[in-house]
Formats: sequence, C-alpha cells, structure tokens
Amino acid sequence: MTEIKKYSALNELAEKGGTIIFGGKEDKNIPLCELKQAFELNSKFYNRSFENLTITKAYELYKSCVAPLEPDTVLLHIGENDLALFNESPDKFIGIYRELISEIKSDNKKCRIAIVSLKNYEGDIVKAKLNEQLKYLADSERCEFADISEKKVWNPIATRDAVSFVFSFGLKVQKPIYDLAKILFCFKG
Repeated sequence: MTEIKKYSALNELAEKGGTIIFGGKEDKNIPLCELKQAFELNSKFYNRSFENLTITKAYELYKSCVAPLEPDTVLLHIGENDLALFNESPDKFIGIYRELISEIKSDNKKCRIAIVSLKNYEGDIVKAKLNEQLKYLADSERCEFADISEKKVWNPIATRDAVSFVFSFGLKVQKPIYDLAKILFCFKG
C-alpha cells in the first residue's frame, strides 16, 4: 500500500481538525501517541509525513493527504530533500513553498501554519541559508517559525512537569508552536 493510499484510508477514520505534521523521512517515525500522552497535548495529532517529501511534491501530497483533515494547525517541516534545488535556485524553492502556504490559507483561513527549520547541528552553510530564507518566508506570509536548527539544552522531563502543573489548574490552552516543535521534532528517547 502506498503512503498516499494509506493516509487516504486513515483520513476516512480520522476526525477533522487538529494538528498535522507534514514532513519528510525523519518525521515519519515521530512517536505521536507517546509524546501526546507524556506532554498532555490537548489536540488531535496526525502525521502525514513522506519518506522522500520535496517541495515540488508537497502541493499534490498536501491536497490528497492533509487538506481532507481540515487541520487547525499544520507544521511544515520541508526542505531536507531540497538542498540541491535550494542551492541551485533559492527563489524557485521559496516560490513553490509560498504557493503551498497560499493553498493552505485558501483552504482554511483560520489554520495556524508553522514552518519548522531544518536541524543544522553540524553548521552546514546551505542549511543555514535555507533556514534563514524559511524565517523570512514565515515572516512575510504571517506564519509562525519554529527554529530547531541548533542543539539546545532541553529537559523534556521539566517541560512535561511544567505542562502538567499548568493543566492541574484546569488551563487547557493551545501549546505555543515552538514548544510543539521541540516536543515533536527534537525529542530523542
């Protein structure tokens, strides 16, 4: 069963709304259920990530596998497989990315869109430039930007305990995008 067919079948079972991870190979295996429970995330989460996702394929895959879920939030983690395209033509890469964002906005004007940077722990120059352009794109398109490019000291247990403390007072607030990005894209068990 191809990923598209699998996600289409899952979409038939899924509730509309919620938060969608739309990313590449690294994102396919994010342990959503465990992280949702551990961090008391109060939203529906769906992972619609693809092994070889590129920005040139993203629009079509978004329309068939993400849009039917009518998401409240989309976390875009795209670019890892586009380094050669970006290095050759940054304007083309950003232009296609902008079209994807435009489509998401036209589907649901209230959808929160977050662009998640690429991890760049080794200081790769192309990744650094791509992340810089993604930040500018997020600003210009009024999207949120979650910068996970550098290793940062993060204590997942302390984060979980702080979240539990907030929830113990009955506050059911939507997590800030950066916190979601840290939890979902940076957690290493």
